[in-house]
Amino acid sequence: MADSPISHHNAAESNKEDTTHEQRAQMEQAYQQMQRKMRMTKMDEQIKNKIMVLSGKGGVGKSTVATGLALSLAKQGQKVGIMDIDITGPNVPKMLGLDEVELNVENGQIFPAIGPYGLKVISMGFLLEDPDKPVIWRGPIKLGAIQQFIGDVSWGELDSLIIDFPPGTSDEPLTVSQHLPGIDGVVIVTTPQEVALLDSRKSINFAKTISVPVLGVLENMSGFNISGNGEPNSTISIQGPTGNPIDCNINEDGYWSVTLDIFKSGGGEEASKELLVPYLGSLPFDPGIVRGGDDGVHRIISVPDGDTAKAFNKIIERIDEELEKSQDSTISIT
Repeated sequence: MADSPISHHNAAESNKEDTTHEQRAQMEQAYQQMQRKMRMTKMDEQIKNKIMVLSGKGGVGKSTVATGLALSLAKQGQKVGIMDIDITGPNVPKMLGLDEVELNVENGQIFPAIGPYGLKVISMGFLLEDPDKPVIWRGPIKLGAIQQFIGDVSWGELDSLIIDFPPGTSDEPLTVSQHLPGIDGVVIVTTPQEVALLDSRKSINFAKTISVPVLGVLENMSGFNISGNGEPNSTISIQGPTGNPIDCNINEDGYWSVTLDIFKSGGGEEASKELLVPYLGSLPFDPGIVRGGDDGVHRIISVPDGDTAKAFNKIIERIDEELEKSQDSTISIT
């Protein structure tokens, strides 16, 4: 039995509706992409300095360093943001005590959470429904999420944006460098251990490959500072990590201090000389950093005048010097 003219007419109308719906979806997607590109261009105008923080391997304290740099700058009264681009292991919200915060989304734009010293914070950790469930994103899905992350966040005007990446040289830093205009430089985080230094060399070469200036190498967990009081103008003996005694002089005020090389020291500086990149300095091995990360109170906040906070301030000065060398002298982070 032949189909009736009515059935042919209904089928044609249905196909037409499907085509129209598909066209509308494509137009909507194209419009959103255009809006996103416009916002990315505006970001370049509104954010003075965009700094990537990389490490060749995990476990070197990269995210702790990234949050420390951001907090140190914000503490100085600057407008600072930190973007946690580590999709599979976003730890920044936890480190800043913001893991229970929900982001505000209006008119398709994501507004960052506000942390200590007015620090603006964005992280994939805010968007995960179940923090214990692994994120298994690959290829286009991951890249699309990163692009949306960059283009849909409303930062406003910032003096500096610190971008924290997952360890290694995977898709994330490449995608950000391609879609976020005007990356000003990369900070490479390492430790004195030889395996970390080997991997940091890969990060340095990767940064050179994507034509982003290497601001320098930062050595984390460089030494353990201990201090105390004793009889003025005398000497005290401290047992070192290898079991050998270390003599320490007590000053006229009865104060003494010594730095113990828990692992070893100087490897980061040696690597920077070998690869012809600046050495930004070192951060002490500080057990309080671990406690602060678990409690959501960074060491810079809990002990603002401590050795770790002072070390971060010196490193910021060095980064500023390197930015001035690679940019116009009018652009700096301090």
